[in-house]
Amino acid sequence: MYVYDQYDQQIIDERVAQFRDQTARFLAGKISAAEFLPLRLQNGLYVQRQAPMLRIAVPYGLMNSRQLRKLAEISRVYDKGYAHISTRQNVQLNWPMLAEVPDILAELATVQMHAIQTSGNCVRNTTTDQFAGVACDELEDPRPYCEIIRQWSTLHPEFAFLPRKFKIAVCGSTQDRAAIHHHDIGLELLGNAQGEIGLKVLVGGGLGRTPAIGSVICEWLDKKHMLTYLEAILRVYNKHGRRDNKFKARIKILVKAMGVDAFRAAVEQEWLALKDGPTTLTDEELMRARSFFDSPDYQVMDGDHAAAELQGACSRDAIFGNWVKRNTQAHRVPGYRIVTISLKATGYAPGDVTAEQLELLAELADQYSFSEIRSTHQQNLVLGDVQMSQLYDLWQRLQTAGLATPNIGYLTDIICCPGGDYCSLANAKSLPVAEAIQARFDDLDYVYDLGPLELNISGCMNACGHHHIGHIGILGVDKKGQEYYQVCLGGSQAKDASIGSILGPSFKQEDMPDVIDNLLSTYVTLREEEETFLDTYRRVGIEALQGARVCPGSLRMGVSSTTAGYPWIQTTQRR
Repeated sequence: MYVYDQYDQQIIDERVAQFRDQTARFLAGKISAAEFLPLRLQNGLYVQRQAPMLRIAVPYGLMNSRQLRKLAEISRVYDKGYAHISTRQNVQLNWPMLAEVPDILAELATVQMHAIQTSGNCVRNTTTDQFAGVACDELEDPRPYCEIIRQWSTLHPEFAFLPRKFKIAVCGSTQDRAAIHHHDIGLELLGNAQGEIGLKVLVGGGLGRTPAIGSVICEWLDKKHMLTYLEAILRVYNKHGRRDNKFKARIKILVKAMGVDAFRAAVEQEWLALKDGPTTLTDEELMRARSFFDSPDYQVMDGDHAAAELQGACSRDAIFGNWVKRNTQAHRVPGYRIVTISLKATGYAPGDVTAEQLELLAELADQYSFSEIRSTHQQNLVLGDVQMSQLYDLWQRLQTAGLATPNIGYLTDIICCPGGDYCSLANAKSLPVAEAIQARFDDLDYVYDLGPLELNISGCMNACGHHHIGHIGILGVDKKGQEYYQVCLGGSQAKDASIGSILGPSFKQEDMPDVIDNLLSTYVTLREEEETFLDTYRRVGIEALQGARVCPGSLRMGVSSTTAGYPWIQTTQRR
């Protein structure tokens, strides 16, 4: 991972001192709230319902054990003893005191962390695949490209006040685990017949009020031109993006208004003055960036023997075997596995992690994974380099800490924003809905039988919970001061990207477990062999799933009067 040099550290330290002075002047009444607003946003500080929220940058989701320990300490001293993993791979504190935020930032600076550009109308944290560098389906490690973008975009004076926030994601693998089609800019690393690596560039994706799938504006870009081309895109956006209406200010609106071809032409014209300029990437610069992500000191092992030993351990302990099957993935190095640590235990807010768990994870990272840990946009954590022979010991320690829920990629691995419990923008609460659904589907055998299934929940149209791209998405809406929930189906964040379609009228909070239960019971009835939920949805269409109106308890009692007109929903017990 990237290590600060003396200039990096000086910049961060000076930024902390600046914000300390700005905060002191605000608290003393010397600057107004309106004047303080852009200053706090530039330092990752929001005002929420109950308290400020501080968003801490985690570049491309990569942290070391020292940083984890500092986060644990900060959460214990300055917050309520826990932190939250966001869908942008960042870490959030929900209860800091405003006067103490400069102290928190100073503590973060001691471990090369900050909160710069985690909010505001600027280039946000560049994200990527949580398995970058270790995935078997990877063409090239995307992290060096993310790091180059991070260094270029951080405190870039030309892009500090864009029309709206701006998000970039990079994918270097066959599977898209970075959701590049749903970002302002998505970059896909690909190869040609000559063995060269280039970039496909997508622009205009995004969620929020007007969800959109990005359009390809360049099928092949030589990697040396990455920054100059990105700069051309941002210049076009900065010049022509709307500033009169924040709901129409994202680049996706501009791309749609201009048309993809006209937008591409504008970028190409802007690029003429930038191409081969000072920000053209040299081989030396690319090598420098790659040097921060050299492979760790892997042990040379007999992969077949290690796999056989692991299989034996799984056979001896079926519970362990189930966890290995659900929460670990193949590694490019023989004898190793990738471990995803679920932060989705029933009864706990998705993505929350306590100070004690952070300290344990730092210890486990030191012991089992070269002192590194990764955050994911699914709000989980990853140990990327665990020897197969050490998985059983690791699993036992995770179990003790409540971190071994075997549900990665399944229904209860819910993406969920903080919602109305915290966020001042939310129309409805998200966390109680997630907990109720997790509690309803406590039978893991049934959950596994449903197959891979992504359920995402957002408390408002800003879509921080990515509800548009869940196989099932839930959106909190306000109806005359009451909280209701709209359901959409058929979204996908993968390379077969799609935006979910609305099922129908919204539902009350207490009905949501029954609604999901009915949908899934219907899916089980309709699916063909080996089909996933998304497969079935795409085959039968939303019409086969529309019309669900559920009374509380109806699923356990038989058919309710509100479902009598829909024979497909007349299910009793699903177990």
